[in-house]
Amino acid sequence: MRPTVCLVSVFALMAAAPGVMAQTPAPTAVSAEAATLRTYTAAEFYQTRNYGMSSPAGLGFSADGRSILISSDETGVFNAWALPVAGGPPVPLSTSTTVATRGLSYFPGDDRVLLAADSGGGGSELTHVYVRELDGTVRDLTPGDNVKADLLGWSAARDVFYVTSNLRDPEVFDLYAYDADTYESRLVFQNPGMFIADISPDGRWLAIDKPNTSADSDVYVVDLQGDGEPRLVTAHEGAVAHGTYAFSPDSRQLIYGTDEHGEFNQAWTHDLTTGAKAPLIQADWDVQFVSWSPSGRYRVSALNADASTELTLLDTRTGQPVRLSGLPAGNLGQVRFNADETRIAFTVSSDTSPNDVYTADLTTGQARRLVTALNPDINEADLVEARIVRYAASDGTIIPGVLYQARGASAANPGPAIVLVHGGPGGQSTRGYSPMIQHLVNHGYTVLAANNRGSSGYGKTFFHMDDRAHGESDLQDIVDAGQWLRDQDWVADDQVAVMGGSYGGYMTAAALAFHPEAFEAGVNIFGVTNWVRTLESIPAWWGPQRDALFDEMGDPATDAERHRRISPLFHATNIRRPMLVVQGANDPRVLQVESDELVAAIRANSVPVEYVLFPDEGHGFQRRDNRITAQEAYLTFLDRYVRK
Repeated sequence: MRPTVCLVSVFALMAAAPGVMAQTPAPTAVSAEAATLRTYTAAEFYQTRNYGMSSPAGLGFSADGRSILISSDETGVFNAWALPVAGGPPVPLSTSTTVATRGLSYFPGDDRVLLAADSGGGGSELTHVYVRELDGTVRDLTPGDNVKADLLGWSAARDVFYVTSNLRDPEVFDLYAYDADTYESRLVFQNPGMFIADISPDGRWLAIDKPNTSADSDVYVVDLQGDGEPRLVTAHEGAVAHGTYAFSPDSRQLIYGTDEHGEFNQAWTHDLTTGAKAPLIQADWDVQFVSWSPSGRYRVSALNADASTELTLLDTRTGQPVRLSGLPAGNLGQVRFNADETRIAFTVSSDTSPNDVYTADLTTGQARRLVTALNPDINEADLVEARIVRYAASDGTIIPGVLYQARGASAANPGPAIVLVHGGPGGQSTRGYSPMIQHLVNHGYTVLAANNRGSSGYGKTFFHMDDRAHGESDLQDIVDAGQWLRDQDWVADDQVAVMGGSYGGYMTAAALAFHPEAFEAGVNIFGVTNWVRTLESIPAWWGPQRDALFDEMGDPATDAERHRRISPLFHATNIRRPMLVVQGANDPRVLQVESDELVAAIRANSVPVEYVLFPDEGHGFQRRDNRITAQEAYLTFLDRYVRK
């Protein structure tokens, strides 16, 4: 975790893809294979399954060790499933047809399961924690109309699990302990208005994070067996970001992240008795997370290395990484241990392969794939590997990005291209499988997922370069990305579009409003168009996250004039190029009225605008059929207005 993750994810919808080298990359040669490349429909790409493991705070293996808890959209909507370790089809544990339901944790002594689902219907983000009983009945453990709750973890004795909930105060998440047998709950900690990050395995210590500004944050610990008062453990001077990773398995240390010692986030330890601090993991990239197996024998950590995740599974007894065999090339993630630490479950993915679920014997290191996510009707060889590129912005700043070059695009046959903008502010496009990107590339569109200034993953200086300059310097980086594409002889210089979701949707609309000749068209997916309204309507449960967002974006009480200046809605008369607008009617972050008004304003210009409104979605897609509908709309729109 990056300590600024609370800001990175504020409006994040799409963290798309790759990056760029300082020099122009050599174009991919056109092969006979490219000439006979098979193209696939949106439906075929979205018949690919999405697989995810249990919550990192939960127990991923059943009590008998025979099943792994996963979540999958096998039925078109995410549900929880039990995946047999020995092989065979997964067994459904939930059967929702409308609301995404995810498996959080097995119980330690039997096959009960903790689940999470949106209690307010598709897209409200008011997630509750449920228990699935042995007879299959489901019970809401966190009832309430405006309640949002999540699993924080289990005690070391496995007789109690902890849940955060805003039941008492819509703006604050308190900590509750639930008896694993009776489900009786008790308030453990009344939060004064910070982020509850983790609880130690022995149940004594609580870690809470406090954002001070967008660049400065602190970590506190609370002795729940003492006076219960938060105690600052990251005293510092200047703007330094800190954030909790985890407690050590013996409950003696807190592991936290800090960028105090350089550009990137390092992992440090804090001794809970003496207060002594020491570095644990230092690297030239951000440390993403640190966790352990239950006994502490194995430590799992990862680096965000130039838009790729580099995971290390360390045997702390030997000090050596665990070597696994039988794996394809790709990134490992979501590692879960069984109770006796003889086996792990995890995912492996790449640019051309989504998350497949594997298991491995830690004694032999032998790994075995349990499920394959990619639609078997798609030949993986038809898909495109990304490469990292870098280009110079107008002011000389070097901007990284992830490039998916369409097969067949060449100087002799230049093709259309898209600048894809990630969510945020402060998100990051990373390498990895995206059906949205691969479908567009498969149909001839090169995609450059630009990491404009303000993106995470490239150091704190780069991350804060757009503070209170959103829609200005970061938008120019996106315009410059379009020019970089036009400068490649394998891109048709009159066929470049801009596209993005959430904050990326805002950047798309802003590009067409403030740089009306820069792109041939734009695809705005759940994008902010009126910052004045959006910032004033932030949900109550954002709490201190809202304050940090105001520090980065500006407080609507004092900066409304600038927010109006950067909002596309108020400058829609400038828009002269076609736009596709996609909106969820239940979106609590970007209200439907924003898209309604923008569409009306563009139509008043007599400019082509298409509007796709999903009545059963929020800020993102939960249903496969809606993903397919949206994807088909993207391609149809781009073919109509960009490809010539």
